Amino acid sequence: MKKTVALIVLMLCSLYAVAQIQDLQLAQQFETNGEPKKAVDIYQKLYKQNNEIYYPFYIKSLLSLKKFDEAESITKKMLNRYPQRYQYAIALGNIFREKGEPDKAENIYNNIFKNMQPDIAAIADIATGFYQAGNIDYAIKTFRQGRKILNNDQLYANELITLYGFKHDKFSVVTEYLNLLQTNPEYLAQAKIGIAAQFGDDDQDYDMLKTALLKLIQQYPQQLAYTDLLTWQYLQQKQFDQALNQALALSRRINDGGRSIFELCRTFTNNEAYDEAIRGYEFLINKGKEQEFYIPAKIELINTKNSKITAGKYILSDLTGLEKNYQDLLTEFGRNTNTAFAMQKLASLQAFKLHKLSTAEKLLEETITIPGIRPALLADCKLDLGDVYLLNNKPWDATLVYSQVEKDFSGTAVGQEAQFRNAKLAYYTGDFVWAQGQLDVLKAATSQLIANDALNLSLLINDHTAFDSTGNPLKMYARADLLIFKEDLDKAIITLDSIDRVFPGNSLSADILMSKARIFIQKKEYQLAIEPLQKIATDYKVDLWADDAVFMLGDIYENHLNDKTQAKIYYQKIITDYPSSLWLTESRKRFRILRGDILPGS
Repeated sequence: MKKTVALIVLMLCSLYAVAQIQDLQLAQQFETNGEPKKAVDIYQKLYKQNNEIYYPFYIKSLLSLKKFDEAESITKKMLNRYPQRYQYAIALGNIFREKGEPDKAENIYNNIFKNMQPDIAAIADIATGFYQAGNIDYAIKTFRQGRKILNNDQLYANELITLYGFKHDKFSVVTEYLNLLQTNPEYLAQAKIGIAAQFGDDDQDYDMLKTALLKLIQQYPQQLAYTDLLTWQYLQQKQFDQALNQALALSRRINDGGRSIFELCRTFTNNEAYDEAIRGYEFLINKGKEQEFYIPAKIELINTKNSKITAGKYILSDLTGLEKNYQDLLTEFGRNTNTAFAMQKLASLQAFKLHKLSTAEKLLEETITIPGIRPALLADCKLDLGDVYLLNNKPWDATLVYSQVEKDFSGTAVGQEAQFRNAKLAYYTGDFVWAQGQLDVLKAATSQLIANDALNLSLLINDHTAFDSTGNPLKMYARADLLIFKEDLDKAIITLDSIDRVFPGNSLSADILMSKARIFIQKKEYQLAIEPLQKIATDYKVDLWADDAVFMLGDIYENHLNDKTQAKIYYQKIITDYPSSLWLTESRKRFRILRGDILPGS
């Protein structure tokens, strides 16, 4: 009998709880529908059934209807019943603030601080109560008061960082991060992310950080996290020389074998700060042959010099000096699997910059016979060898090597790249039908870049052979394209300029403009590239190259002419005028960065 009664009671309690949940959902639905009066009646009923659980819902609903006296009355009753529970005192203070009686609210809050006990968890609960009441300032004040009571300035750093971040109080965010790092250097990566999110691209903010760090480094020279953060700060402001100086000093102090400098030099190279990268690699080399990073630094030093020379204006002596650096490297370390990539780079330099085609050809032929060479590197060397054969007027040898890679790496991005180069070779030599067949397959390539290039070349061939079966104007254009590939740029421009004269009324006008623009970009003559690109953007708005031209203009203004305003205009044009462009996502990202937005993960 007792079991039956207990079971009945349990069932009734369950039904009662289900009814309460249904009522709560109904009240919330009324709020969503803009019917707060209906909601408050249900909340009142629920509150009478269970004061503690439904008090927050009821009080919030009363405040939304500005029923301050009723809210004050029930809150005082809860506070009298549970005087040790801070959430009711905080709620009462919030009611007075909403009611327009800030002095009463202030008295209540001061009383909370006066009676605050030295309990880490309890203090955090009080701060949470203030935060949930929408009172961030008092949540901060609670944590700061808690530090005083507990006599520990290191407490609640993460919580305060979050609250200051909500207020966009950059100075306090920095202060708290630096305070946190003093005893918890493992938070360095988090500090970099958090500070960057607050600062954006404002140099004044970073100057403020630098000033604070320099003082702390003097005060706490043993805390290496501050020195590391200062190096990072210099990087954010692109003060690469200062960043390297700071990093070198830190590396000498901790004697880390040079790993931090090696990684930093890679960052310099990615930012085209070649001089600083070169100085860093030379530091590692001078540490001696027995050091871990001697060989990697020696290799990367030459690669960086290569990037520096080919990225800007250079003269023949620059190229021959770089060639000697590679040759010295191979003499010192031999020609083997470890130096095969250097052989590849040397061959590329000889073929495309020094025009020593036979020498480059022999070097690559030697490279691909090295036992144990990594498959990916072997494929790259074979593709380069095919390119050299093409430059050396050996199209049959070129297509044979391309086909080997295509077969050996079927279905991969490398295999598709080989197939595309074969199609491009056919295009260069005027075999448009065979090229079109290969390109039709590559339009569905797994690599978006290859698929896009294949589509563009396919459309070029189709558009300019549809009404001219001879394709003669296109053949002349393809010869100019081959000259661009050979980096014989002056001859390419002469050939492009001749097309209209030899074949007046041809349909290649936009394509010729795009090729000229690319030549000027390749020659670092960015100002000259603007005119043909603007002509495409203005006169050929629906042409194949229209969105490419607009994006390239944005890129030139942003990265080469330092005109962020003009860059934003062109990126915005992609967003508004070319919503199906492959450049849409990148344009949107760059536009938001230039506008000063903080992107996720930045």
